[in-house]
Amino acid sequence: MEERILIVGGGIAGLWSALALAKSGRSVTVIERDPPAPEGEDSADLAFTDWERRGVGHLRHSHAFLARLHKHIREWHPELMQDLLAAGCREIGFADNLPLALRETYVPAPGDEELTILTSRRTTLEFVMRRYALRQPGIEFVTDTLVRDVLTETRSGRLAVTGLAIERDGERQEWPADTVIDAAGKNSQLIDTLNERGAGIEEKTERAGILYFTRHYRLHEGMGEPERNKVPSAGDMGFMKYGVFPADNGCFSITIAVPEIEMELRKAIIRPETFDFICSQLPGVAPWTAEDRSTPVSKVYGMGELISRWRKLADDDGPRVLNFFPLGDSFIRTNPLYGRGCTFAAIEAETLVHAFDRTENPVARATLYFNNARGALRPYYSDMVKQDKAAIRRARNALDPDYRPKLRNRVIRSFAEDAITPALRGDTALLREFMRAFHMIDKPSEFLRNPGNIAKIMSVWARGKKRNARHYPPKLGPDRQEMMALLDLPATSDWERLRDAA
Repeated sequence: MEERILIVGGGIAGLWSALALAKSGRSVTVIERDPPAPEGEDSADLAFTDWERRGVGHLRHSHAFLARLHKHIREWHPELMQDLLAAGCREIGFADNLPLALRETYVPAPGDEELTILTSRRTTLEFVMRRYALRQPGIEFVTDTLVRDVLTETRSGRLAVTGLAIERDGERQEWPADTVIDAAGKNSQLIDTLNERGAGIEEKTERAGILYFTRHYRLHEGMGEPERNKVPSAGDMGFMKYGVFPADNGCFSITIAVPEIEMELRKAIIRPETFDFICSQLPGVAPWTAEDRSTPVSKVYGMGELISRWRKLADDDGPRVLNFFPLGDSFIRTNPLYGRGCTFAAIEAETLVHAFDRTENPVARATLYFNNARGALRPYYSDMVKQDKAAIRRARNALDPDYRPKLRNRVIRSFAEDAITPALRGDTALLREFMRAFHMIDKPSEFLRNPGNIAKIMSVWARGKKRNARHYPPKLGPDRQEMMALLDLPATSDWERLRDAA
């Protein structure tokens, strides 16, 4: 008898799990609280303006599929790739993102094609994926449906999920299932419900310490994107991070990330006129948002309360719950700065299918899934948390007018700014290795554990700033004091607040 598999959530994570399971010959039912995307002549624009996705708070923030995920789509879902490109999604290759000095001497190498990303508005990515999933045998969508409860029983001393209680058209129904996949995102309540029944699922969380603000723009008719210049279109200024995200059909978005403790700045940036003014002060962004090139097509979307979260659903005694598999943000949640959430979900879906193909035993399936997911993803998760903690410390120090770094901190900062940065900007092969780790093709630890890479970086560091001058990035924009003055914001009030609270 065929297993009945219910997937809660029809977002990116739910779609990857549905596609992976269907490709392996299984049938799944996707339960989605929100309505389908509107269809029409301009489906991509309709999805952006009209699609109601109450369960996806970051739906209209900047998105891109990392190179590992782009490679996965090309190899496993070539028809989906054709659909995405036909809808206006963009492929951006390794050479396209090289610093100008390296582009002049760039020679393609085997594997560079693996460093291609896919970018567009998130709504376009998702509605094209859903339309593709609907064409696949074995995938059924049930929309406008709420999950009200998870059905459970105890089997051999373990809590086991047996189905879901759902609400459709105001009527409660109980749907039995052999497997429930929780892809409902960061706000899913299923694990909380299971813990109330004694599951004992543990989790560890860390604050990301940052907020995101995104605004979308459209190029004027007949107007192209600005020529690349020496100032990158993405950068980290300490008190602010920014990025330009080319999208589909003449659209692009700007995301500006602000540390949580920058209260004055985060209150001001949500205003469209302030957001646009900040963009005008950033040389890597200003050509994109100039009035003669583009026009804003959205409000400023804010996203906060960001945490990194790892949920532990198995230990030496085995899985905490049987027949239940969280996937996506309901399982592992990370700072979206690194753009790895969608790729995490696809890897988890592959891991899940591997476990299902290996065994039908519920205990063995769960053990395989959770152990293999940990092995595949924990290095990237830990790397992101480490970087978040460093960024939080850096943001706090930036507020303190009396901060003077200790020798150890000065050396660490010099290694980053005077060794790694100019080395990457001056060596295509080294940058290639770095990007393979960033895009999750290699483990993050491999880049700095490679003796050849370390030798190159140390050699650059030893040359000194003067000899490396041409490999330093130009100034990204005003420093914090200058920006606060330009915005007519008090530069010291946030530090005074933190000092008084301490």
